[in-house]
Amino acid sequence: MAEIRNPPTTFSGRIRYLGPGFILSAAIVGSGELIATTALGAKAGFVMFWLIILSCLVKVALQLEFGKNAIYTGTFIMHNFNQLPGVKLGKSHWSIWLWLSLQGLKLLQVGGIVGGAAIVLNMGFPFISVNLWAIISVLVTSFLVYRGNYGAIEKGALVMIILFTVVILVSLLLLQGTKYAIHWDQLKTGLQFSLPVGMVAMAFGAFGITGVGGDEIMYYNYWCIEKGYAAYTGPNDGSREWAERAKGWFKVMYLDAVLSMVVYTIVTAAFYLLGAAVLHDGGAVPEGYDMIEVLSRIFTETLGSWAKTLFLVGAFFVLYSTLFTATASWARVWGDAFGQLGWMKFDTPAQQRKSIAIFSWVLPAVWCILYLFLQAPVRMVILGGIATSILLLLIVYVSLVFRYRELPASLSPSVTYDIFFWISVASILIVSGYGILQIM
Repeated sequence: MAEIRNPPTTFSGRIRYLGPGFILSAAIVGSGELIATTALGAKAGFVMFWLIILSCLVKVALQLEFGKNAIYTGTFIMHNFNQLPGVKLGKSHWSIWLWLSLQGLKLLQVGGIVGGAAIVLNMGFPFISVNLWAIISVLVTSFLVYRGNYGAIEKGALVMIILFTVVILVSLLLLQGTKYAIHWDQLKTGLQFSLPVGMVAMAFGAFGITGVGGDEIMYYNYWCIEKGYAAYTGPNDGSREWAERAKGWFKVMYLDAVLSMVVYTIVTAAFYLLGAAVLHDGGAVPEGYDMIEVLSRIFTETLGSWAKTLFLVGAFFVLYSTLFTATASWARVWGDAFGQLGWMKFDTPAQQRKSIAIFSWVLPAVWCILYLFLQAPVRMVILGGIATSILLLLIVYVSLVFRYRELPASLSPSVTYDIFFWISVASILIVSGYGILQIM
């Protein structure tokens, strides 16, 4: 148990306590950015670049609300869901049952990412089959995270963030020496707030799939607690000193979340620009994971055979970072949920470690089996996206409860914060509502 600490007051002091955002960035930048965002750039060109940037920026407010809740309660998110007002079914609040009902599709989504990582590995090392790479990937991942050690997961996420960010930015920079070079006039067009006729549906889809999602917002609670923000703040004793400590650790968490947002915004923007610059004029847009092969082939043709290795390294770490952090994050949220449902013990640190270890092996095995059985990674990811639209509506509801019912009055935010919070709420309601109407 970490001791109560006064929060750092300088920028350099706060930097020392960053970490949860590293894990979140590694989770966010996955198949959506590599496949969907690149495909969007290929279809729309530069014209919707502004929308990609906006979608990454406005949704972070709900993440902050979940982070604050972790700090002032010190309890995990499924426990906090179970304290929400409203109907309980058995031992658990309806929100937990709704979350559980969506997990079938979410299992398919991560199974698709397992398949994507295996496809990239097979492209680099074709003497091992895609199916065998899928099995190897999940076994290695489970071994790396089953001990539940926060520090190792944070460091692993940071390494992968550095690798995929450097590779993608280098790829974009090298592009400037080819016929696909991006010019200011193209960027200027993409930064104008316009939406061409016939692209409304595509715009809604882009807004929903980029940036922080419902799953990552929930995970943030666990990582903020494991980093020590809540323990450093201490239990709420109603004192002014506690409120000042909480506000100070809020500032650390804000910096963590904002820097995370900067990273995934830069990488998402880079993928969009690659698609717009390289594939838009060609007309035909490759579907799904074929996008990886097409982009690598274009880089090979323009820069030489060595460029394929560079691009595949970036593609692998983009996909594997999601698999790695999803395993660690899902193990926590599933253990917590099963604890609230009464199906597993999750009350003590020892019980939590045991549950995390179990799910760190079970969940990747299920993802792998689903991929091996269905062999349709793109469709699996898309089906998971449907569940994400519904989950985001739940996240909005919970965020509103946290902000206006649970947040201690002594920690009330500024008017500016509330404006951004409501922009985030309105944006997600519109996008998720539209997405659900499209599938009904």
